[in-house]
Amino acid sequence: MIIPLSERRLKTRDQFLEHAFGEMRKHDERLRGLDIDVRFDRGVAHLTGELDRPEELAMVRALIGTLDGVLGVWDRVRVGGRAPVVVDIGCGGQKQYPGNIGVDFRPTPQADVLADVSTGLPFADRSVDRVFLVHILEHLVDFLPLVDEVHRILRPDGTAHVMSPWWRHVNAVADPTHVRLLDVQTIKGICDQRPWYPLHAACDGASVFADLRPRSPAGPPPADAHLARFFD
Repeated sequence: MIIPLSERRLKTRDQFLEHAFGEMRKHDERLRGLDIDVRFDRGVAHLTGELDRPEELAMVRALIGTLDGVLGVWDRVRVGGRAPVVVDIGCGGQKQYPGNIGVDFRPTPQADVLADVSTGLPFADRSVDRVFLVHILEHLVDFLPLVDEVHRILRPDGTAHVMSPWWRHVNAVADPTHVRLLDVQTIKGICDQRPWYPLHAACDGASVFADLRPRSPAGPPPADAHLARFFD
């Protein structure tokens, strides 16, 4: 049983992560001179800044993801002079970042696009850089069609950020509108059945987190050694 961290420990762990990344930045030549800032909030790394190439962002993400205690790596980094197109699905009354494109089936001040996400997403193929799926999958009886739609609209170097209540935490069953229960192994199942590459996956005892990158159905699946970082 994973015990959720106390507020005090969450705060002090964020301080540890900030120090650990500072040391990494000081000693890892690959990070020298990169215009990147990182803020940690309850174990999630929030990246801002500007980089020249997508490969640089991928490298920064991967390095931060190796730090013990990181639950996810979310970013608003400009690459090659272009700001990312970020879609916040099921945003309700709160977007993850103010500049995101909010999508919801109900009109709210944060919803820029009204859509029933269970039947499709009104975005062109490969037109989006980031998609937030925060507290939405647990509300859908069958969330795989939405996962497939997210794969369709993401650019090849894009990322889907998943966050849902962990099945053994009271929050997962306290809301009567929750119809699905998720675990980190659910993320593994998604990557087994659909062409996704897990950049990161974790559980803090209350929520399940995952950062997923689309891969070509014809391409090789993730290596077992990589999957072993996150899954049984």
